[in-house]
Amino acid sequence: MSNTETDPRETLCQNDPAAVPRFTEGLSDGVDPREGAAGPVELLEPRAVPLGGPRAMTVRRTLPQRARSLIGAWCFLDFYGPDDVSTTGGMAVPRHPHTGLATVSWLFTGRVDHVDSAGNWATVRPGEVNLMNAGAGITHSEFSTADTTVLHGAQLWYAFPDHARFGPPSLEAHRPETVTGPGYTARVFLGSLLGSTSPVKTHIPLTGVELLLEPGASVVIDVPADHEHGLLQVSGEIWLDGVQVPEDHLGFAGPGRTRITVAAGEEAVTALLIGGEPLNEQIVMWWNFVGRTHEEIVAWRDAYQAEMGFEVPGEDSPLAGAVPTEAPGGDPLGAPVSGDLLDRTLGTSYRDGRAFPQYGHFPAGTPAPLPAPALPTTRMKPRANPPTT
Repeated sequence: MSNTETDPRETLCQNDPAAVPRFTEGLSDGVDPREGAAGPVELLEPRAVPLGGPRAMTVRRTLPQRARSLIGAWCFLDFYGPDDVSTTGGMAVPRHPHTGLATVSWLFTGRVDHVDSAGNWATVRPGEVNLMNAGAGITHSEFSTADTTVLHGAQLWYAFPDHARFGPPSLEAHRPETVTGPGYTARVFLGSLLGSTSPVKTHIPLTGVELLLEPGASVVIDVPADHEHGLLQVSGEIWLDGVQVPEDHLGFAGPGRTRITVAAGEEAVTALLIGGEPLNEQIVMWWNFVGRTHEEIVAWRDAYQAEMGFEVPGEDSPLAGAVPTEAPGGDPLGAPVSGDLLDRTLGTSYRDGRAFPQYGHFPAGTPAPLPAPALPTTRMKPRANPPTT
């Protein structure tokens, strides 16, 4: 899914909220620390984000937050539905870019068709994880299927560690086995927990689990002591280490625990448990890009805009001089690079070594791509003394 906010803000993220200055404009202060049975539990409040026009989906976003921008390497979490698609229009996200991250899609109801510029097509189904590695650059589209009446799910991003972020794009799908225990069932779609291991590869240790608990049930989960964890409330009253996680909130449990306890109230519970080894790297997030510097974000946006035909290519692009020149400096293509022009430029590169086209090519006849928002005319200044939490 794209972050289709019309005015996205550049955000500096790190696992330790107090370690570095951060760009935090537009983020929520909604982090409520509580004392749990095994240590502090932070409650991360969701904020409503409309993904487009008046009939578009609205998602609840719990990551990133001003005071908690990463859980392990997880840097983004959108939760949506259950939505009547006859009212919301369902998911309709045209071709858009990603860099330096993987998107992880998990559905509870409904289906979504995925197409990407690496040549992959997949239908995302309930109970089946879909992980797209963006690597150095990819574009993809996501549309709920015509037979979907109710759409309910989550999409997460995890940021690649520096050594892996310029690799080739790819797509993996996996339907995890069901793990059962007294009063609960679970599906481990990433990592290893509860005796189940997912075959889906990640560039840093991560975990992702769907948990279903019967009324009054609880489960004690052994976890690596050096991992951080988050518990997303999906339905029902749920507790994390003795702290209730309110509706649509994300409970955070820091490293140092060797087990966590998840418990249900008087009704059945559905939840997502995510976790992982802290990234311990400072990242920059803007729109659908995860990088390390503002300058990287600018270069990636410029390349995307030129390759999609929205803006005139820069002098460092293989497209420079290859577009119409009726106006001084050349006009944008007006459409994504394709056909003979694509054939002639395949295998070339930008001046800094990025492969061209950075965002790949798409099947003919697909919907028009999304234009990138304008970058802020002035950069946000980091706080001199970031708050401690």
